[in-house]
Amino acid sequence: MRSMVAELPFGNSAGVTAGHSGPSAARLTVLSGPSGVGKGSVVAEIRRHHPSVWLSVSVTTRKPRPGETDGVEYHFVSEEEFSRMVAENKFLEHAEFAGNHYGTPRQPVEDQLAAGLPALLEIELQGARQVRETMPEAQFVFLAPPTWEELVRRLVGRGTETEEERERRLETAREELAAESEFDVTVENTEVHLAAEQLVALMKGS
Repeated sequence: MRSMVAELPFGNSAGVTAGHSGPSAARLTVLSGPSGVGKGSVVAEIRRHHPSVWLSVSVTTRKPRPGETDGVEYHFVSEEEFSRMVAENKFLEHAEFAGNHYGTPRQPVEDQLAAGLPALLEIELQGARQVRETMPEAQFVFLAPPTWEELVRRLVGRGTETEEERERRLETAREELAAESEFDVTVENTEVHLAAEQLVALMKGS
C-alpha cells in the first residue's frame, strides 16, 4: 500500500493508501464507506471546489433532508417510480439501506465514460459490490474514519435518527468497516477538504 497527498489541475484531491496504479481518464471511481463516515460531505466539498469533476446523482426513495435539492444531492422519487426503474433496468446498481432504496442511473454514467471522461460515483457498500461485478475495471475507494470512536460520534451527532435507527446504523457501520479489504484504495477522512483533494488525485492517477 502506498501513501499519497496530491494536488490536481481540476476536480478533487485526496490523502490515501492504495494498492495499484492510477486510473485512465475515462475510468469510473466508486467511493464508499461506512454510514456516517462523511461520504456526502466529501462529495459536497468536491462540488464546491472542483465543479469540473462529474458526479453521478443517485436516485432514492428517502425523504430530502434540510438543505437538500432534488437533482443535486439526489433524485427523490416514490417507491412506485423506483420499482418501475428497476423493472426497466435503468440502474447500474441499486440497494436498500436503512429502510430506503438507492440506485445509480445507468445511462449518465455510461455516456460519461463513452465520451472518454472520468466519473465519480458515491454509493453504499451493497451498491459498490454490484458495480464491481459489472465494471471490475473501475477504481474502488474506501472512505475510512480516523477511529471507531469518531465514527460513533458522527453517527450519534447527526440527530436525524431515532435511537433504534442509530443502533442499526452502528451495527451496519461495523459490518461495512470490515469490508475495507475489498477496496483498491483507502482514504482516511480526518479532514473533509484533504479527503476530497486526495480523491481527485486518485481520479487523475497522481
